[in-house]
Amino acid sequence: MDTRLAEWGSRFLLVLALFALPSTPALAEWHRAESDRFVIYSNSRPDDLKEFGQMLERFHAAMALESGRDIPVPSPSSRLTVYMVGSRDNLSKIYGPGGANVGGFYIARAEGSVTFVPNIKIGGQDAGRGTTGTRRNRSSNQGAVSGTLSILLHEYAHHFLIGSSRHAMPRWLSEGAAEYFSAARFNGDGSVDIGLPNNERAYEISQAAQVPLDELLDYELYLKNRSSRYDAFYGRSWLLYHYLRFSPNRSGQLAQYWQAVASGEKSIEAAERIFGNLEELSDEVKAYGRKRNMAGMRFASGDVRIGAVNVEKLSKGHAAMMGVILRSKRGLRESQTQDVLRDSRAIAANYPDDAAVLSALAEAEYDAGNDAEAIAAADRAIAANRQTKSAYVQKGYALFRLARDADDAGKADAFAKAMKPFEALNALETDHTQPLIYYYRSFTQRGVTPPEGARLALERATQLAPFDKRLAMEVAAMKMAEGDPVIAHYLLAPVAANPHGGRQSRLARAVMQVLENAPEGKPLSFQKIRKRWEEANANRTDNVDD
Repeated sequence: MDTRLAEWGSRFLLVLALFALPSTPALAEWHRAESDRFVIYSNSRPDDLKEFGQMLERFHAAMALESGRDIPVPSPSSRLTVYMVGSRDNLSKIYGPGGANVGGFYIARAEGSVTFVPNIKIGGQDAGRGTTGTRRNRSSNQGAVSGTLSILLHEYAHHFLIGSSRHAMPRWLSEGAAEYFSAARFNGDGSVDIGLPNNERAYEISQAAQVPLDELLDYELYLKNRSSRYDAFYGRSWLLYHYLRFSPNRSGQLAQYWQAVASGEKSIEAAERIFGNLEELSDEVKAYGRKRNMAGMRFASGDVRIGAVNVEKLSKGHAAMMGVILRSKRGLRESQTQDVLRDSRAIAANYPDDAAVLSALAEAEYDAGNDAEAIAAADRAIAANRQTKSAYVQKGYALFRLARDADDAGKADAFAKAMKPFEALNALETDHTQPLIYYYRSFTQRGVTPPEGARLALERATQLAPFDKRLAMEVAAMKMAEGDPVIAHYLLAPVAANPHGGRQSRLARAVMQVLENAPEGKPLSFQKIRKRWEEANANRTDNVDD
């Protein structure tokens, strides 16, 4: 592989340039770009959107080359969907309460992971708006990423790393690696630079409260000692990762440390054994942070191989429905469901034969609690286009909710009926996660022990969507019931290490403590452990998932 070690000045400036879109994006001309790993929606010019899709695919390819990890091309419905929503104001409104300072966000879901970002300018060309601006100036510096794009790359780095290894990463390593990869540069000749100086963390490292190395390596110790003041955890994580990655005197130590932790050794113990004197390492990292130049990797265009990126214009109905779709895919609070339903019904009245519109209507009806109406809308969507996979999903969701309320005598038939749309979806896409998951739930939700085929289906779903923490907990609960605490512990470890897991991560850590002393072959009830934990933590003010 023709990679070149390069150096960049630590004062390399990143460009942040965002352009506001109309406050009613549904009225704009929308396009969809599809590639092996991404689906991108934006009201942009087709050529610009295609170029943006190619850039994201190049990023994935460069990550695979740099890390030595190979992730198979995902099933179509498991691709990451990127919604480019216009201005930061639009993004804040979609995010909801607490979104005033949000620059982009990512939601990992087995039914389809999504990320929302404002429109992004990359080296002179706005990738998410085609109504203004000029074509990109193809200079060698064109690919410096904006602050908003770096958020997207950071989150995709997490997505990539989780998808390529099921072992839980220590918190500093997870965030340090994501920061390392997110500071990428995309050059006009098709090459990609990885490991640029992360100047977005430069101020943090120099000005924020410092995090001692032992606390960086031991996240529980960090949580115990941290103050309310903004600190340099992310910046220090990036700096330590970058130093260990490129220091000649530390060659191979980062990989050795990760392998040791993945094998079960505690982070601080592995660090002391592999890195040696931690005070000396801390001094080395501090000195490294003062360097004016840092090394990085350049991957030549011939090595960064990507597949095709295809762009198509959305139908008028689909474009009109984008405002509804953005809110639905974000996830609705109960107070929002009626407004979204009203909007979706109004649009569907104007486009009664558009499958994408009808599928979105089915989702809005389901979110509002209208199961019969959701099923009817989904049926109309399928009649308009039998390839509308999202309509099968919404119909299945609604039928499952109806089946849970069926009387005992009719429950088996109700769940058999609820599986029909998922069976049809499975015929369209064998590795779609929802048929696999709901096959298993068709037994558990009526109090029946799932057969081996259903258990294997759920395991297959978590292989396809390792980034979905709720699904991982469901599979862990299944393994606990089977008397397999080792595999359950393994599945819960990434959930416990999730940097934004909140209540979910704390619950996973509590269950893991029980599993550490659990004998092999003895069934355990996840539900009973969770109930005891919830009772003990009922009065916590932070008792929510992030």
